[in-house]
Amino acid sequence: MTERSEGTDEHSTAGRKADGGGPVIETRAEIRQDLSATEADVIVVGAGPSGSTAAYHLAQAGLDVLLLEKTVFPREKVCGDGLTPRATKQLIKMGVDLDAPGWIRNKGLRIIGGGVRMELPWPDLASYPDYGLVRTRMDFDQILAERAVAVGAKLRLNTSVTEPIVDDTGRITGVIAKTPDGEARFTAPLVVAADGNSTRLSLAMGLRKRDDRPMGVAVRRYYTSPRHDDDYLESWLELWDGERLLPGYGWVFGVGDGTSNVGLGLLNTSDAFKNVDYRGLLKSWLAGMPEEWGYQEDNATGPVRGAALPMGFNRTPHYTRGLLLVGDAGGMINPFNGEGIAYAMESAEMAAEVIVQALGRPTAAQRERALHDYPRVLKEAYGGYYTLGRVFVKAIGDPRLMKFATRHGLPHPTLMRFTLKLLANLTDPRGGDAMDRVINAMSKLAPAA
Repeated sequence: MTERSEGTDEHSTAGRKADGGGPVIETRAEIRQDLSATEADVIVVGAGPSGSTAAYHLAQAGLDVLLLEKTVFPREKVCGDGLTPRATKQLIKMGVDLDAPGWIRNKGLRIIGGGVRMELPWPDLASYPDYGLVRTRMDFDQILAERAVAVGAKLRLNTSVTEPIVDDTGRITGVIAKTPDGEARFTAPLVVAADGNSTRLSLAMGLRKRDDRPMGVAVRRYYTSPRHDDDYLESWLELWDGERLLPGYGWVFGVGDGTSNVGLGLLNTSDAFKNVDYRGLLKSWLAGMPEEWGYQEDNATGPVRGAALPMGFNRTPHYTRGLLLVGDAGGMINPFNGEGIAYAMESAEMAAEVIVQALGRPTAAQRERALHDYPRVLKEAYGGYYTLGRVFVKAIGDPRLMKFATRHGLPHPTLMRFTLKLLANLTDPRGGDAMDRVINAMSKLAPAA
């Protein structure tokens, strides 16, 4: 469910496995680029979900947007490929055709743990659709980039940003990038860092990770499997490393093309975190699966791949000196469930709205005042909820509490429906049922640190 920064430069070929180990796909048509543009109103660095979403909304508002991506499409990224209704809502808003081939809809979440197997439909809400999706990242990001280009964003692929251009005051005024034709300079009064967890641009501007925020690690692999068309996302809440119960979960997401995306995510809130062999844990976990599911070495379509999960605003400030952070670059992943794509797209839309308003102001001071509102907007949207998430991940770092929760919480359907709404952040902000009101109140009362 996460937005990842890792990628490869290799093209996949129609009708064969991607070099990165993904499922079989048909290569999409080559996306349109603009290799002449060097100046813009806004530069967006990274054409993952956050970058392309930001570019889409900025271009839709009439701004001149330059979207720079270091690789080419299609390309592999480490991800669970599962999309909750939050992400689905953003795709609908961008006009993505979700009835086109390749989109696999799901009805909800199947939870397995503590001897219980329970299917929980996505809640019926006014604010979100009642279905989620699965689509591999091999072409998901290109689809979003195509939407940005369709409304006027200018895209350059194979353009790897190496450093910011700053003026005498330390404000970013553009970027320097490596291109197939050599080094190039691109200038704009505002730059959006959408370059993932590694976010070289943020680091160059002096923005470091916060040690007081949770981090996670996810590993996944694709397998050919008869479960490829499952209409529920599946989450396993008990991960055992020998005698140790670890804080995290495993997943099985049917991709719909003959393969399943199978993986696990672990949190750094456990003392055992640093000593876990993630790939070995995945292998031992899958060894306990029914043989007919096909999650064996012979059915793997590629290697195990892993990536970091930056959670709960682990890099701040989200605006400084002409630079706005979105998605994984700003640590937007939900600590409760490891979901990243929805928050990448939502934060990108928020950043775009702030930028549009700022660039409409007549003076530099007014523009700057508007831009400094971006961190406040993010905190209002996620701050209290992410604080609850940090408390949650710290709590489940205690294996005794984790074991108690899985053994005694899972058998209660009403409690689990509440838990699904809380972990997936799926409530109606106004009205809603009693569960919505409790969760919304909790988020508002928690300090937005």
